[in-house]
Amino acid sequence: MKLDIQLFGRAYEVRKASIQKTGAAKAKLYSMYAREIYDVAKKGGTDPVSNASLKRIIERAKKEQVPGDIIKRAIEKVNSGADETYQHTTYEMFGPAGSTLVIECLTDNLNRSISDLRAVVNKCHIKMGAQGSVLFNYDHLCVVGFVGLDEEATMDALIEKDVDVDDIECEEGNITLYGKPQDLYNIKEAIVAKIPNIEFDIDEITYIPKEKVTLSGEDLEIFNRALTLLDEVEDVQHVYHNVDL
Repeated sequence: MKLDIQLFGRAYEVRKASIQKTGAAKAKLYSMYAREIYDVAKKGGTDPVSNASLKRIIERAKKEQVPGDIIKRAIEKVNSGADETYQHTTYEMFGPAGSTLVIECLTDNLNRSISDLRAVVNKCHIKMGAQGSVLFNYDHLCVVGFVGLDEEATMDALIEKDVDVDDIECEEGNITLYGKPQDLYNIKEAIVAKIPNIEFDIDEITYIPKEKVTLSGEDLEIFNRALTLLDEVEDVQHVYHNVDL
């Protein structure tokens, strides 16, 4: 295996808006996971053992302290024969002073999603971008972070399973791997082969900006307002951006 390492010189940080744990935001968070669990279970089966995507989303939900009964109800909805159809959509926006945003939605009503996003655009006086107008400035990557192996042992584990990654970072014993989104499960399996009971600190498919910008004054206020309003949109799952906050 040839490791295609590009040293981006960055320790991983979550570059997306975090939903604050207020009562309303918790309800949004729980609804977001309920939809995603239902959608993944409907497409790949309700058994986490045979549906790796479902297992991953359930693990993420538990880390976010989503109650077990919400997870259970979402899976039972599939077993009951409920027929809901969700679509994954991605939108791009231009904020103030060179800032950009990538918004991922999971929706059963595209018209509602677009209408809600346009309302945010109008309130903040920012712009919707055409498809691809923002995304070319981002790397679409999976990110896996863990503790338990050093850099050399990690590379050996990847080589043994013939798994390619784009970048490896090691900082104070924390290993972070960057790879193509479709390689997420292979990367994790290579590490699990070395540490069977490992818990991954980071397990994401994300958009990482190639360059970041710093905002101040009114520009920063507008950008933060946009993030707050996007968090309130029912169909928004994730918001990624290039602003150094």
